[in-house]
Amino acid sequence: MTERDYQLEAWRALLLAHSSAVRAIESDVQRDGRVPLTWYDVLLELKGAGERGLRMQEVASRVVLSRTRVSRLVDEMVRAGLVTKSADAQDKRVSWAAITDQGAQALRATAPVYMRSIRRHFSAHLSDEDAMVIAEALHKIAAQGDDEVRWE
Repeated sequence: MTERDYQLEAWRALLLAHSSAVRAIESDVQRDGRVPLTWYDVLLELKGAGERGLRMQEVASRVVLSRTRVSRLVDEMVRAGLVTKSADAQDKRVSWAAITDQGAQALRATAPVYMRSIRRHFSAHLSDEDAMVIAEALHKIAAQGDDEVRWE
């Protein structure tokens, strides 16, 4: 294999591993009757943001979903009582999302299932050295930002 072949194989392996692990983790979380992973990810980001929450645009960038998809997702979560959504007092074009007490409870209830499932479907297949190399490599890529990524 050439260096270019290894690079493309690494990309392919990343996509396959991500798809496989996420499907398995989602299945475990659903089987346990918890919130879907997309909801969990939104709740996790909102919990970390504190009482004020996040602008919808910030939610979209943190959970890697389109703004349209995040808006629909947050609207579903509002109907479920897990999130509140409000207009910005100064800029009516901006909407804020914040976690509710019920959302924090759902996050806490889902976390153990999510963490067990991550260990089962991802971490258990890696040595500490493997995990360190993967984390370091993926952080390098993530640090480049969307504007820096170039496809040749």
